[in-house]
Amino acid sequence: MKLNLKNLNKSFNDKPVLKNINLELADFHSLAIIGPSGGGKSTLLRILAGLQKPSQGEVLINGIKLASNEKDLNEYRKTLGVVFQSYNLFPHLTALENIVLPMVHAHNYNEKNAVQRAKELLRGFQLDEHEDKKPHQLSGGQMQRVAIARALAIDSKFLLLDEPTSALDPELTSEVLAMINKLEEQQKDLILVTHEMGFARQSCDYIVFIADGQVLEHGQSANIFCSPQTPELKNFLNKILEWR
Repeated sequence: MKLNLKNLNKSFNDKPVLKNINLELADFHSLAIIGPSGGGKSTLLRILAGLQKPSQGEVLINGIKLASNEKDLNEYRKTLGVVFQSYNLFPHLTALENIVLPMVHAHNYNEKNAVQRAKELLRGFQLDEHEDKKPHQLSGGQMQRVAIARALAIDSKFLLLDEPTSALDPELTSEVLAMINKLEEQQKDLILVTHEMGFARQSCDYIVFIADGQVLEHGQSANIFCSPQTPELKNFLNKILEWR
């Protein structure tokens, strides 16, 4: 997977959130975006997902420039799997229906094929016995796994995950991270915003560190964690890892 950001800026109400980011990454499989809260990580991910437009600059993914008009952006969004920390499941639908509905109505799948695909995913993620349960009947880890299954159901080009474990306790966090790791082993390209440094270090092959709206450091996972170069990254890792 390739990612090229050129003079990328994003402001909200004249307040800069991303500041003149220039980044060129080639041939990565799994990318973790790390950094302090409020540094711009989720904003960058939402731009990559086509959910927010940059104030300035260009985004190229796998050599293709991200469109700026809504019609083309909407078609682009249909090719992605996006998972948020809040699950975004329909509360009135079962786990199975949460996967099938967007396949049929947004991606024009035949309903029979959509149900078959959804059941396969739920079985693969050890959720088949919960397919008829609604979100309030599921644990946080189960809901997040349903959300990831839904993102995978359309055979997306790649996955974007925005802190998918932030609302989970340690046991459920392990469930979700194990599933994401399984996806990586299956060669699924993904970009992940995460505060789970152990997972980023062990499972992601490339790291981007963002603070105060700027990319301050990036590199191979082993290098970033073993030999941080900037004082900002050193301080961030020291704080994060102090009690671990």
